[in-house]
Amino acid sequence: MFETLIAIIAPVLICAAIGYGWAKMGRPYNTEMVTHLVSTIGVPCLVFTTLVNVNIDMNALAKMAGASVAALVVMGSVGFVFLRTWGQSVPAFLPSLVFPNTGNMGLPLALLAFGDEGMALAVAYFTVCIIFQFTAGVAVSTGSTSATALLRVPTIYAMILALAFKISGTVVPDWAGNTVEILSGFTIPLMLITLGISLQQLKIGDMGKSLTIALMRMGMGFAVALILAEVLDFEGAMKGVLILQSTLPVAVFNYLFAARYDTEPEAVAGSVVLSTVISFATLPALMWFVL
Repeated sequence: MFETLIAIIAPVLICAAIGYGWAKMGRPYNTEMVTHLVSTIGVPCLVFTTLVNVNIDMNALAKMAGASVAALVVMGSVGFVFLRTWGQSVPAFLPSLVFPNTGNMGLPLALLAFGDEGMALAVAYFTVCIIFQFTAGVAVSTGSTSATALLRVPTIYAMILALAFKISGTVVPDWAGNTVEILSGFTIPLMLITLGISLQQLKIGDMGKSLTIALMRMGMGFAVALILAEVLDFEGAMKGVLILQSTLPVAVFNYLFAARYDTEPEAVAGSVVLSTVISFATLPALMWFVL
């Protein structure tokens, strides 16, 4: 079991450490360019090739998507009550409590732990997170909804196209499939390296708030996912991926939104850093549990 845990965790830590070290040495790295490259080309290609090629029941993907929606709604409700009771800003901190790092960390961990099936299930959770983040997340941060924001997310179209191929049984042409698969290959390494870059560049603003949000994000996510897994009678990879994705640290995207809408970005940045550092320390226990 120990060797299995090391095989799963080591690639994630090493890739993130490369990014951290690269930034620490002051080497050039265009984070904005890489982020746009990954989000507009890499992730959509990864979602498409995963959903098209994996041998998984569509019903399983639908169940995971439904469980993801339930998890986000419950975490949002609990997080709202928690922030109101604590007396903190809901627009500033609720997205950080609700949206885990299902992309940079969740996808590679699910792939390494549960193989192609885990990757497909993680993609379902990740896609639901994106939909919620660009609709409900934006609405919470700004006080208004924007349907056009979701229409500008390429991952949504990649998912729809992949499902259309999957449901209809249409075979993807070799030239298209090979191209998409090659483009998807740079996604996970760049996501992890960029995570390491972000950890070095982000600064902790308010230690008390940041640490509380970090601990609440991961503790609440684990508890909610564990309860849902029992209620929904999930087993194996379904249960493991649901718990894994829900327990991950604060997503870096939450800081980008906080900075854009000026909702206490320093404290949100601190919660990203602290929750990620804590997750690295607790990953062995979490992976042992889900496996």
